[in-house]
Amino acid sequence: MALKEIVEQTVVGLGYDLVEIERSAGGLLRVTIDLPWSAPVPGSVATEQFVTVEDCEKVTRQLQFALEVDAVDYRRLEVSSPGIDRPLRHQQDFERFVGQVIDITLKAPLGVVAAGQVSASRKKFRGLLERIEAAAEGGAPEESPTWQIVWRDEPVAKPGAKIGKKRLPAPLQALGFVLSELKDARLAPIVSFKGRGKSQGDETASDTFGLN
Repeated sequence: MALKEIVEQTVVGLGYDLVEIERSAGGLLRVTIDLPWSAPVPGSVATEQFVTVEDCEKVTRQLQFALEVDAVDYRRLEVSSPGIDRPLRHQQDFERFVGQVIDITLKAPLGVVAAGQVSASRKKFRGLLERIEAAAEGGAPEESPTWQIVWRDEPVAKPGAKIGKKRLPAPLQALGFVLSELKDARLAPIVSFKGRGKSQGDETASDTFGLN
């Protein structure tokens, strides 16, 4: 079996989700796991659980055995939980982190200028992740956008410059996309002592920043 199949079967068989597999210089094999997620029941209080050291140790032991059986060549195995820049790869990942600030990189630049505000060559964006519904009527395309990010491109203040209290905020912008258009998507590495569990109403698009 291929390496990804071996690792995925082992991780999923133990009751975890496989987030990422990386091979690094020196024979390091890095595997990132997470706890399974399901949409919260309406009216219930969602509690976020995290991968523990014991979880990583359990997966490490089982992976070492599985990799040995299939004679996979590696020198060191590292199993860990996702960092603050957790990759988003599957539909469920986007469902889980609706209302969070994410970074996306498109496979190809926009190619068009949106109202003269976004460069046609731009591929990287940071914004608040939202779900948008496809049109109910009119035969929507098979891959019509089901996701969007919302942001404001605030100008960078010069050192020592005073920002006027009456200055109008930058216009709100939105970009719709489908997952097949993305080269990479990750949670924005923003440190918050309140955790990632905030609802969409706790954070507004005015708090997000665009990447040039």
